[in-house]
Amino acid sequence: MQPPLTPFDGVLLVDKPTGLTSHDVVDRIRRQFGFKKVGHCGTLDPAATGLLVIVLERATKLQASLMSDDKTYEGTMRLGIATDSQDADGDVITEKPVPPLTETDLEQVFAKFRGDIQQVPPMVSALKHQGTPLYKLARKGKTVEREPRLVHIYDLRLVKLHLPCVDFRVVCTKGTYVRTLCHDIGEVLGCGAHLAELRRARSGNFDVTNAHALDELLKLKRDQLQPLIIPILKLVKLT
Repeated sequence: MQPPLTPFDGVLLVDKPTGLTSHDVVDRIRRQFGFKKVGHCGTLDPAATGLLVIVLERATKLQASLMSDDKTYEGTMRLGIATDSQDADGDVITEKPVPPLTETDLEQVFAKFRGDIQQVPPMVSALKHQGTPLYKLARKGKTVEREPRLVHIYDLRLVKLHLPCVDFRVVCTKGTYVRTLCHDIGEVLGCGAHLAELRRARSGNFDVTNAHALDELLKLKRDQLQPLIIPILKLVKLT
């Protein structure tokens, strides 16, 4: 017979700062509050910020379900420069002049990427090839063939055009690489591009406006954290 649920069986919404991996956030919360089970529902790259859905204790059983939720991101792509990682952390592989693009030009290209699209995962990623993460192979200068993956872009819209940068908002299925999306848009434009900044604004029913800054959370004691946790029973209703 299962023991009764506790107020710590639930979800904590964290606004991840830049410079930390998603695992770093999980590890710090586990150590600070003494939880036995902690997980996250969708990896954010170290340079990315925003909503990280953290599952605690028995709520970890809902991790797979919550991880499959659609995501919303706000980002900035830098045109004219392509990198090997497809983001600002990588080495520059091509640099080309940026044409005098208009909002109409960008909208026409964005339209090509709405709906079902095929993405080739980047080499600098955690996907595995014969048991080895691709990023480890990339560090050795190796490139292997990656199978394209079907993802769905529900919405992709221009927020601001300030060449050579483009601010955008995208709503997509899980597993979408936003940096690959930027890279592929750069290829269509003919000048190359990479993801300069990324922030997750939403995951499923959860919004970053309800998330808590990690450094503020880590100042709390365990009993002070409890009111910030979304109980598992409410969570089941949300999902």
